[in-house]
Amino acid sequence: MKKIIQNSFKKVKLNKENINKYANFYDERNRNTSDEKIEKELRDWFKKNRYLNKEKFIKLGRWKSQRQIKNYKRNSNSIIKEITKFSFKTKNEEIRIKILMVLHGVSYPVASVILHFAFPDRYPILDFRAVESLDWKMPKYYSFNFWQKYCRRLRNISKELKLPLRTIDKALWEYSKQK
Repeated sequence: MKKIIQNSFKKVKLNKENINKYANFYDERNRNTSDEKIEKELRDWFKKNRYLNKEKFIKLGRWKSQRQIKNYKRNSNSIIKEITKFSFKTKNEEIRIKILMVLHGVSYPVASVILHFAFPDRYPILDFRAVESLDWKMPKYYSFNFWQKYCRRLRNISKELKLPLRTIDKALWEYSKQK
């Protein structure tokens, strides 16, 4: 019997089959693109390093949001390295995400990407498309409480369906893109 989670994926049920289906659509859309290459590069970087340098920070920021590129470049290499090291070491979740927003151009969505690549089994990527696919009301602004609720929801889906957070991220993003 297929496991189905109570909330709707708009009109599509959040089950393993649908999550995999939309995640596969996402992967097909991004196959052999610079986005796919950057994602792999960042995963590989974080396997060996527990911080970001300026080059990787700008790539990560550009991968999430091109609009802030000028702001990303305003950050010095040493500040990026120290802030990200501190974020990754602290056990306090609120400090972990909020300290990243000290960096120019970093908001909750960009900070979520940094945390996702540093801790792929712990943090999902916050994106308006995923929020929309969950059929949640979009907040006027993101807050730590919203971030916690979002993380809890996606972690629960991940645990119940035994799927990686990234697979769920991709599926939610793709479902919104297609609808």
